[in-house]
Amino acid sequence: MSISSRIPHTLTIAGSDPSGGAGLQGDIKTLSALGTYATNVITAVIAQNTRGVASVHPMPAEVIREQLDNLLDDVHIDAVKIGMVASRDVAETIRDALIRRRPRWIVLDPVMVAKSGDILVDAEGIGAVREVLVPLADVITPNLPEAAVLLGSEVPHDSDAMEAMLPGLQALKAPYVLLKGGHLAGTACPDLLATPTDSTWLPAPRLATDNLHGTGCALSSAIAAQLSRLPEGASQAAIVEAIGEAKRWLHAALEASQRLQIGKGRGPVHHFHAWW
Repeated sequence: MSISSRIPHTLTIAGSDPSGGAGLQGDIKTLSALGTYATNVITAVIAQNTRGVASVHPMPAEVIREQLDNLLDDVHIDAVKIGMVASRDVAETIRDALIRRRPRWIVLDPVMVAKSGDILVDAEGIGAVREVLVPLADVITPNLPEAAVLLGSEVPHDSDAMEAMLPGLQALKAPYVLLKGGHLAGTACPDLLATPTDSTWLPAPRLATDNLHGTGCALSSAIAAQLSRLPEGASQAAIVEAIGEAKRWLHAALEASQRLQIGKGRGPVHHFHAWW
């Protein structure tokens, strides 16, 4: 059965979120809402809610290896989204498993800084993401604080400083870099997409909502879901369009988020806005 005639199979490799808005649970909702069959491998148990992160408990690399091996021995995966990775051992375990059974698409959301500002990984984990996982990915989706952590630089505060980051991020060897501008001040929150041949701004208006919990997870998972429908060797134009479709889906999920009333802090986006 060809990819065009069956439901794509996707995988999220990420930490858990008991509130269901971000991490593994948010990814599964996104991947499912966008019509793919979602599978998962858990990298960390995180005690958190919409108000912040209380603690992070990474899974041992051997447990992650067992999860990956058992899943990938059985299920053909079309696209992978990688989220929180806390150590070099875990990063290398993920890399080795995905190299052995290379899916067509790998999207990396370098989760290192929570919306609340909490730093989620230590220096070893940051180095592992930069050196082991970024070169494995087809698309990376850092926000401005995460890009600054990857490059060891200051967080940019305007579009010129964002553009100045691109060469350093592209030097890390991911073909596509979606640098998210949501942390900029102002009425717009443009993202900057770098491709192997050029770069382009993807403008978007800033929505008046505090329901921002899990937006980065949702966007990277949405990109993985959209890419899962594309064949290996898809054109640059098709990849750019898939990323654009993911952004449009997230914008609609943010617009609909006021229909949810979850928690006392930053609520989640409405992953199933098109369904209920």
